[in-house]
Amino acid sequence: MSRSRAWAELLRLPALFTVPGDALSGAASTGAPPNSRTLLAIGSSLCLYEAGMALNDWADREEDAAERPHRPLPSGRVQPSSALTAACALTAAGLALAARAGRPALAVAAPLAATVWAYDLALKHTPAGPVAMAAARGLDHLLGAAATTGRTREALPSAALLGTHTFAVTTVSRRETQGGSSLPPLAALAATALLTRLVARAPRGTQDATPTGTGARAGIGARSGVPGGAGRRTSAHERPGLTLDVALRTALAAAYAATAGRPYTHAALNPSPPLTQRAVGGGIRATIPLQAALAARAGAGLTAVAIAALAPIGRRYARKVSIT
Repeated sequence: MSRSRAWAELLRLPALFTVPGDALSGAASTGAPPNSRTLLAIGSSLCLYEAGMALNDWADREEDAAERPHRPLPSGRVQPSSALTAACALTAAGLALAARAGRPALAVAAPLAATVWAYDLALKHTPAGPVAMAAARGLDHLLGAAATTGRTREALPSAALLGTHTFAVTTVSRRETQGGSSLPPLAALAATALLTRLVARAPRGTQDATPTGTGARAGIGARSGVPGGAGRRTSAHERPGLTLDVALRTALAAAYAATAGRPYTHAALNPSPPLTQRAVGGGIRATIPLQAALAARAGAGLTAVAIAALAPIGRRYARKVSIT
């Protein structure tokens, strides 16, 4: 049990639940339902994410010995060589799963793996660190789109939104053991407000009057079937699905804002190490409702609900193992 817990801490098990939503929301952004290749993309994402977790602690083992001696490597519960071996094996597994999903998926997974390794080994403590993390999360989102349909173009806008959130969280995390500055959590709070506004409204080129689940894009007015009403857009009262679409998107956007915004506010008011670490944890957990909101924004309500269901599971494990 002690060894299992050490590995759960090393791999930050609760954070694992923030990963499947990348591929699922990426697939949703293309307008295609998830398929078997989407599952392969999720498997690849999980492996590459955990490879980054293991490599992160291996690269930071000396720093953690001074600042966080309770971590698995400095405490001696996991050997550094074991962590490095796990990182290599998980990276290979992630690339193999992506290859099974097809060449487009591998073409995204390869730079994703390179970004993970570059961040942990070279970029983490440089100004390029948050950019690299944002790129990794965005690429993970594109991996789901590439595996599902072979295309990534439609997923680029939502990948940028997800990357912006990750950039904000990473910027705050750079001071999680020292604290002392209100600027990063304030900037992250502003980014959260902007992202909430963007994901709560219908994407450009669509209208909320489009029926739910039909895959139809707005701009094509629904025919009323009433003489003299040709081309009239159906009202919200006539389309119950419209109200459900808007309600789901709004609820998920609100959940995202609350999950990230509250700890960011506390850290901005008192940038102590404990509150800064809570802000980082809140930002990581907020990734799930953001992914779900992106899926709902793309019209994939069932996918959005499935992603959102991962949040309570992650919270349950976070009570036992730290997410940061």
